Amino acid sequence: MGTVIAKQDRIGARVSHDIYETLCRAAELSGATVNQFLVQSALKEAQAVIEREQVIRMSARDWSWMLGLLENPPKPNAKLKAAMKRYQKTKRDDADSSFNWQP
Repeated sequence: MGTVIAKQDRIGARVSHDIYETLCRAAELSGATVNQFLVQSALKEAQAVIEREQVIRMSARDWSWMLGLLENPPKPNAKLKAAMKRYQKTKRDDADSSFNWQP
């Protein structure tokens, strides 16, 4: 049975001497190499950015309000009815579009 080797990529950055010294000091204080410190810090920030962009957080009050709308949606108003008519017309008029996609 062969050993699986994980592919690794390289990231490089040029920084001023002051920034480098700060990073070295922080890495030393945390007991890591500069490279480990940079990767751990960048990964933590990347995960925070991804979560912030992909997760919707709501208060309990807002959640109840939204759930109520989903369970008991309001009647369509004039603007929604007009939008649906435009959509249906566009769908009929554009025979070669993705509207008519079939597997």
